[in-house]
Amino acid sequence: MRFEGSDQYVATPDLMLAVNAAIALKRPLLVKGEPGTGKTMLAEEVATALGLPLLQWHIKSTTKAQQGLYEYDAVSRLRDSQLGDEKVKDIHNYIVKGTLWQAFTAEQPVALLIDEIDKADIEFPNDLLRELDRMEFYVYETRELVRAKHRPLVFITSNNEKELPDAFLRRCFFHYIKFPDAETMKKIVAVHFPDLKRELLTAAMKNFYDIRGLPGLKKKPSTSELLDWLKLLMAEDIPPSALATGEDKVAIPPLVGALLKNEQDLTLFEKLVFMQKHNR
Repeated sequence: MRFEGSDQYVATPDLMLAVNAAIALKRPLLVKGEPGTGKTMLAEEVATALGLPLLQWHIKSTTKAQQGLYEYDAVSRLRDSQLGDEKVKDIHNYIVKGTLWQAFTAEQPVALLIDEIDKADIEFPNDLLRELDRMEFYVYETRELVRAKHRPLVFITSNNEKELPDAFLRRCFFHYIKFPDAETMKKIVAVHFPDLKRELLTAAMKNFYDIRGLPGLKKKPSTSELLDWLKLLMAEDIPPSALATGEDKVAIPPLVGALLKNEQDLTLFEKLVFMQKHNR
């Protein structure tokens, strides 16, 4: 299996190299980068390009590693026993298979996405070390060993909210998705909006990168926010002239709420525009 990119996802050569390195090493691909740089979409597009079913496990702050393996529903079994239900005699009826179990026992190779692993408790990655390394785990309630029929292609994403343990990092192939430069961004935009007028794209890109370059921003606008903004500009038929900046015009672009997502950053931008106007 080799990933050569796709029509729906603009993958840089170093990103394709990282995916193929993880495949060759049979290790999880740990992908970091700013929110909105396409980490989750990468798993979806690689799975589609390679013809693999994709199983997704989206991590929350309350997620435990055990949930990815299985959960024993003791409460339901107790209730059914009180009602005299015959199925209580078979404990398998109360074992809920997690995403890892489903990936391990799939009849064909699958891609597995463990999304935003840094949201969970710090011990979460360590609790999955053995399972991801050996591709097996033990079910104590049924006394059975679940072993992977096929090694899944594992993608793990992180937004760097927490540092991941060294022991976990050693078992992964790591890639950091850099924020796209202007040329790469134009290719990404072209995938989503092939009919976008060049004048509007040029003006919007200048505004976008100018805003991203502001020092002190709490949250820089991401690729996904640029795409949302362009969609709104097209829907509202905003002319390129409304985005233009020049010697006699420095203004807040229309629909800037698609790019700046908190009052601190908006206030900072408004102050900058005000200062530039009065310095002319």
